[in-house]
Amino acid sequence: MPDNQEQFKYLLKQNGLKVTTQRIAILEVLNSRPGEHLTAEEIYDFVRVKYPDIGLATVYRTIQMLSELNLIDKLSLDDGYVRYEISKNDTEETGHHHHHLICLDCGNIYTFQDDLLETLEMRIKETLGFEVVDHEVKLYGHCKKCRGD
Repeated sequence: MPDNQEQFKYLLKQNGLKVTTQRIAILEVLNSRPGEHLTAEEIYDFVRVKYPDIGLATVYRTIQMLSELNLIDKLSLDDGYVRYEISKNDTEETGHHHHHLICLDCGNIYTFQDDLLETLEMRIKETLGFEVVDHEVKLYGHCKKCRGD
């Protein structure tokens, strides 16, 4: 993963941050698990495998700082946990993130990229003069597996 490490080092420096092993390790954990939506404790467990001396408080401080800089996304998927995932570069251009499908039976979380709200956002701007710069979509239902399809 050397090219990812270099990219993470660049992002940290670009945001005026010191490059530390802990910051790189957390970014690597999130980057290597796309779509998993990890909690701080899960991130801690993964990082601890390679860096057993890291503390949970360090992980919490680091993910908070990375979230504030929009290097990682903070998610609330209504399950009582705050979850994190690596930010995607394409969201900076559009201002939109991918969206989430949450199965009410098994609790699995699926992501999808289609942004079907662009027409609605344009209409809101035209009729109300309100410019939407971001949104978050969470759809609840029953996945194919739980429905038995």
